[in-house]
Amino acid sequence: MRILGLTSEQWIDVGVSLFLLFATIVFGRWLVKVVLNQGVRRLTRKTSTTLDDALLEALIAPLHGLLIVIAFALAIANLDFIPASWAGPLNSLFFLLYLTIGYVIAWRVIVVVFKWYGEEIATKTETKLDEVLTPFLRRVALVVLSSIVVIMLLSYFEIDVSGLVATLGIGSLAIALAAQTALADIFSGIIIMIDQPFRLGDRIEIQELNTWGDVVDIGLRSTHIRTRDNRMVIVPNAIIGKSLIVNHAFPNSQYRIQVNIGVAYGSDVELARQTMIEAVRGVEGVLQDKPIEALFLEFGDSALVFRLRWWIESYVDTRRMFDKVNTAVYRALKEAGIEIPFPQQDVHFRIDPQEIEQIARALRSAAPPADSV
Repeated sequence: MRILGLTSEQWIDVGVSLFLLFATIVFGRWLVKVVLNQGVRRLTRKTSTTLDDALLEALIAPLHGLLIVIAFALAIANLDFIPASWAGPLNSLFFLLYLTIGYVIAWRVIVVVFKWYGEEIATKTETKLDEVLTPFLRRVALVVLSSIVVIMLLSYFEIDVSGLVATLGIGSLAIALAAQTALADIFSGIIIMIDQPFRLGDRIEIQELNTWGDVVDIGLRSTHIRTRDNRMVIVPNAIIGKSLIVNHAFPNSQYRIQVNIGVAYGSDVELARQTMIEAVRGVEGVLQDKPIEALFLEFGDSALVFRLRWWIESYVDTRRMFDKVNTAVYRALKEAGIEIPFPQQDVHFRIDPQEIEQIARALRSAAPPADSV
């Protein structure tokens, strides 16, 4: 007896196949959870990381889909009356299904791994490099994965991909040349984050640009520096990579500053030295456990030149300390009767006696007669 061209045995096979597919759709997700909970999770509970738990949670849906595809393949294989001409299209269909599920699984694994790393690891490290690079590397990994899947798909259907690969290579080269400056900034930013010549909050000076201030942000393309007058200077990382950087906050915030002071010739050198040292020692903010020196450096054009050096707790107070120390030293020298000379120069003319007589005759000849006065 045939119904719609199928025998009763064939209808039984159809029923079995439909029941297998229906049962997998309805109970497959529950089965996947049971296997993961009872088997895999029992192993992952022993680990302290949350990555394995996040991966298992993300893989439940695609594994359920994989189970449905497998059940579908078994259901089709159970139907031996399907024409042989259907084999090719069915193989292509199953290839697409398996490729799609594999793509989804790989996509979810990449997303979960990078998300876990960004939340659990990157935020706890001292460097900002991983926090900046994690989203970028995740996008790169997803693009590479998608490219591989597309190439596999085209290759399966015997579509020549050599031209596509060559086009992508030429396009990538053109993009790299067009974005040469941006890429240079990005690579310099990565090197800055790895090498760490300065950190957030450090006060740096870029000598080639005559720019200095506090670092407030280090990005992939540029570094933001806030100057003392509250202006934001945005410097491309490629320029920083080529410049000489002075880090005023490294290895610590303590800072030695100095100023040259001249005293008049004839002054008592030791008295001047001790007067300046004691004046600096009495200024609030000067570190007392660090050396305070007044070094007699040179004989200047109009003064004996001393270099006065002292230490402060933080480079932030440099200019205020110059004001305090200069004021205290000026008052101390004035009270001690030690002169601070201003620049002066004595000019002497040497004239031969013969020239003196010639000048006198010239002056007498140029003078008016006595009766005309």
